Amino acid sequence: LWAPYRHNFRTTTMRINCLLFAGLLANAGAFQVQKATPSSSRTFSSSPLSAYLDIDEHAERDVGAMDEWATMCEVQRADGFQLTTEDGLDFSAMTTADIPEGSPILCIPGNMIFSTSSVKAEFGGQDAAVDYLSRVGAGDQVGKFFVFLKMIAEYEQGDQSPYFPWLNSLPRLFFNAISMTDFCYECLPPLVFQLARKEKVKFDNYFDALQKAEGISDQMKANKDVAKWAYNIVTTRSQGSDEEKFIAPMGDMFNHGTDTEVDFSFDDEGNLYAFATQPIPAGSPLRMSYGCPTNPSELFAKYGFLDETSPATFCKIMTITPTDQLYDMGYGFDKMLFYKDSGEVSEEVWDVLLYQELAKNLDVQQAFYNAHMQGDAATKAAIHEQYSLETSTALQKHVDTFLQQLDDLSAKSAGKDYDEHPRLPLILRHNEFVRETFLKVKANLDPMVAQAQNNVYA
Repeated sequence: LWAPYRHNFRTTTMRINCLLFAGLLANAGAFQVQKATPSSSRTFSSSPLSAYLDIDEHAERDVGAMDEWATMCEVQRADGFQLTTEDGLDFSAMTTADIPEGSPILCIPGNMIFSTSSVKAEFGGQDAAVDYLSRVGAGDQVGKFFVFLKMIAEYEQGDQSPYFPWLNSLPRLFFNAISMTDFCYECLPPLVFQLARKEKVKFDNYFDALQKAEGISDQMKANKDVAKWAYNIVTTRSQGSDEEKFIAPMGDMFNHGTDTEVDFSFDDEGNLYAFATQPIPAGSPLRMSYGCPTNPSELFAKYGFLDETSPATFCKIMTITPTDQLYDMGYGFDKMLFYKDSGEVSEEVWDVLLYQELAKNLDVQQAFYNAHMQGDAATKAAIHEQYSLETSTALQKHVDTFLQQLDDLSAKSAGKDYDEHPRLPLILRHNEFVRETFLKVKANLDPMVAQAQNNVYA
């Protein structure tokens, strides 16, 4: 399953351990990428069209040349680090040797890394673009926008970009929200549809802000296909906070995992280290977290993959308007969960549903809220028992309604051409994944409702 990716050139590897860590810091400081001296008013001359990167969805990724380039740029890697692929489209990292917990896996010199700060130093503050993003309510996206701008600029340099081997290794085919057809959106359940629309709005804001950016040619600003590719790269491969995003070539090869083996840290010189968060046996994938493992719908909309190892999924209750009190009760995509294997329902789902139900009786609602905040489990349990029929019936109605929605969405897609809508099969897989979880919840819930009815009417 994890056969190493083979290439026909020499790859330099290093055995790295904690005793050599200080030495790696010194070695990383000697790294230099051959590129133009950054300036705040960088301008570009257009490369011949034939020299541009081919971003057609069917273009081949040259990961081998990137691996060689990274070695020449003094990226240092632990003994056993390998890039692997099963289909030639998706590549990831693995190890063929045991790696102790805490050991460095990769050292990536700071000069190679695209970061918000370094791009600002190179391109200036981009006041007009930043002001636009702030005015449209996308101020939290400014950090990522600078990295997006750098991607556009390097693309415009074509094969004259010092990063061309890395650019040519990046994916062109995506399955996330930005890549879906209008019909694909019609087949999305409510939560994924909402998340997908947010991603679409973000891209539209970036494209509009790009028109106000300095240092990019008008021809390139008008190329929406390039902007979409750059946006997808930055969205799916960048790390960091909203204020300071970064992409580290070679460090972007770690796939997502519910169980993770890798995390990042920086030294004082800005060099990036990927290190093992647990003992990693030979033959293991090297993975890090892209987001909440209990919200596969968000990962699907943003990154374009279905995490079928996720232990749970959000319960998809979208009709509640959250308040401070509901957040206190546990409202949230990462807390209100249906568990995939058992069909169990998290305590937060029951608490939020009961709090909503008790809006008809404000005194009891306040007593329930106080019991929750004070850790009075006995009072909470008593109120839950008193209203068990109402909450279990409400949840049963939600589950049945959502299952019918999924059936309707699947029926809508029947007979559609997958060549015209290539993301549709993954959407249907996502919907089926959610459906199977909901069916397990229903199998537990129906007897519960029946028992509650017997208790009331006996």
